[in-house]
Amino acid sequence: MDSILNLIGFANFGTVWQIILQVIILVVGFAFLVKGADWFVDGAAGIATKFGIPQLVIGLTIVAMGTSAPEAAVSITAAFDDNAGITIGNVVGSNILNILIILGITALVNPIKVQKSSQVIDIPVAFFASVLLLILGWDGNISRLDGIIMLVIFVAYLVYLFWDAKRPKKLDSSTEVAEENVETKNVSLPKSLFFTVIGLVLIVAGSNCVVESATFIAEKAGLSQRFIGLTIVALGTSLPELFTSVTAAMKKNSDIAVGNIVGSNIFNIFFIVGLSGLIIPVPFEPLFRFDTIISGVAVLILLLFSLPKKRLSRLTGIIFLICYAVYFYMIW
Repeated sequence: MDSILNLIGFANFGTVWQIILQVIILVVGFAFLVKGADWFVDGAAGIATKFGIPQLVIGLTIVAMGTSAPEAAVSITAAFDDNAGITIGNVVGSNILNILIILGITALVNPIKVQKSSQVIDIPVAFFASVLLLILGWDGNISRLDGIIMLVIFVAYLVYLFWDAKRPKKLDSSTEVAEENVETKNVSLPKSLFFTVIGLVLIVAGSNCVVESATFIAEKAGLSQRFIGLTIVALGTSLPELFTSVTAAMKKNSDIAVGNIVGSNIFNIFFIVGLSGLIIPVPFEPLFRFDTIISGVAVLILLLFSLPKKRLSRLTGIIFLICYAVYFYMIW
């Protein structure tokens, strides 16, 4: 309430147009991020296919990384601009949103099948990522050494995925769908390169708009960078994951949603925070300890509810959304 009053008070000084302008820039930035991520995924997948990269690896890495490209652009840009609250808050907030909001909504659209491989490998790795972030950031800083540790683990995880994809085995349903979706996109290499470059340009431009406008609004409204990063920016940069997962559920391919979300969460911490820390040490505020713990708890909730029947029901989706509502109330 105090923040709203601060915003109203600010507007009374004749600067309403500045707030409106920044909101418009924020919306445009989000639009650039979403469309840029969409083109980047299509272009990168097309390039990978042309060069014969295993399609399973494409689905588990390029698609997950592409939908997380907005988080990467926003967080790294924020780190350069000394907005650490948005850097860490965006990553942790996106991870919480990915599971509790996006999987919650997706499960409401259509129950989500969870593959055994996700339960045994990917979800535990996502939980480990949250635990490692909490440990490395406990001293109040994500240093360059911390960044190197995260990036090494991320590369090791990618190597495992590639090795696992090359092993002779029966493909599960999610793999089959991912391969079919890639194969149906018969796009030329020049066009794929064009989509990739334009997508990255839009992502970078959008990230600048989001960081600058969100920071301006936060300061004028009296909101902390932590709150803005954990909510508004996190939601905006998680839109690609939301669209991908909900679309998959509507097409009865909802088992893809879990791999996309869990893969994005792993990428967010190991790569985005790791690269940000390597470029410039990122302060880790004590308040983020709580948020990082919540991100880990969200992963455990996902594992707990998926174990009995290897699926997330509509009731589970409602529970996820209620959990996020409680978390939002706690940080407001």
